Amino acid sequence: MTYETLKYEVADRVLTLTLNRPDRLNAFTTQMMHDLLGAFDAADADDDVRVIIVTGEGRGFCAGADLAGGADTFDYMKGAASDKTGAGGPPPRDGGGRVSLRIFECLKPVIAAVNGPAVGVGATMQLPMDIRIASDKARFGFVFSRRGIVPEACSSWFLPRLVGIQQALDWTYSGRVFDANEALKGGLVKEVVPHDQLLARANEIAREIADNTSQVSVALARQMMWRMLGASHPMEAHRVDSRGVFHMGQSADAKEGVVSFLEKRAPSYPGKVSEDLPDIFPYWEDPEYK
Repeated sequence: MTYETLKYEVADRVLTLTLNRPDRLNAFTTQMMHDLLGAFDAADADDDVRVIIVTGEGRGFCAGADLAGGADTFDYMKGAASDKTGAGGPPPRDGGGRVSLRIFECLKPVIAAVNGPAVGVGATMQLPMDIRIASDKARFGFVFSRRGIVPEACSSWFLPRLVGIQQALDWTYSGRVFDANEALKGGLVKEVVPHDQLLARANEIAREIADNTSQVSVALARQMMWRMLGASHPMEAHRVDSRGVFHMGQSADAKEGVVSFLEKRAPSYPGKVSEDLPDIFPYWEDPEYK
C-alpha cells in the first residue's frame, strides 16, 4: 500500500509504519492524519498483520504539528487545516485526537520505536500505543503551553494513566523537552536502547507476540486492558473476563493452545481477527454487559 506521508511495509506478519516527511522531521499534517487513519484501517483488516511498529524516517520521530502555516497554524477558522466546520457549530475535531482514538480502537498490538525528536503530537500520538521503546537519541516534549494551546490527541486522558498525574502535570505545565532517560524514569517508555539497535529491538518484541500467541486472544486482551482503565469497579472486569473465557474456551485457538503445550511444540493458531472475534465483541456495546 502507498501513502503520501507514510511507508507501509509488511514483513513476516509485522507491519512497520514509518512517518515519512524527513525533510520536516516528519511533522504532522492533515494528510498525515488521513494516511494514519487509512493505514490502521488496512492493518486491522489484514490477518497477515499481527503486530504494528511505528517509527520515523530520518533523524526524527515526529516534530509535532507542521508550523509552516505561521501564526494561524492552530486557528481552525483561518489556517490551512480549516474546513470552517466550527462556524456557528461545534469546534472541528482535533486531528491528533482522531489518530489517537483510531489507535485506541486498533485490534493489533502497536509498538512505538522512537528514533529521534517526538514533540507535540509526535509525543501524544504514542500514548495509545501499547509499548514505547526509545533510541538513546530520542527527545520528548509536551510543548503545548509553549505554543499557547492545550494538550491534544486525547493526552489529558492517556498521559496521567500512563505516568501518573504528578509527572503528567510536570511535563505539560513546563512544556520542556526532555531526553530518553527521563522518559524512562518517568514511565513514558518501556526501555531505552542504543540508536542502531532500535528497530531490531522493536522487531524482537513483535516477534515474541507474532510467533507465540493467538491473534484473537491478543485483540481481545488489548481492548480489555485499555478500556478497563476507565472502569469504576473490578466487577466490570469480572463481567468481561467471564464472557471472554466462556466464549474463547470453546474456540479452536483454546484447544490448540492446550494441545500444543502438552505436545511440547510451537502452536499454530487457526483463529483470525477478521472472522473469529466472539459475539460478545465489542463487549461495551452488549446490553447484557451493562
